[in-house]
Amino acid sequence: MTDVTGDAAGPEPEPEREPGPEPEEPGAEPGGLSDRDRAVLALERHGWPGPGAKERAIRERLGISPTRYFQLLNALLDDPRALEHDPVTVNRLRRVREERRMRR
Repeated sequence: MTDVTGDAAGPEPEPEREPGPEPEEPGAEPGGLSDRDRAVLALERHGWPGPGAKERAIRERLGISPTRYFQLLNALLDDPRALEHDPVTVNRLRRVREERRMRR
């Protein structure tokens, strides 16, 4: 069968999604956070001796780059579901983020 679109490169890759569950995502509770979102918050609760250990844990446990991790984390800080799931961590990180913004 020939490709009627003329695109020999294959299908488009799926774009990275924002935090939150998708209907078919395992571990996603209706109206709640996905397993990945909960794992991101759990990593932030952990105390790290330095950036190298944290970056290694991000890659090993979540399978994403540290840059993508911090993008997801920043979006989670504005998600009311994250605040409901882990208010202590989310509020602490919101304060840190706001302090850094004020210094700029």
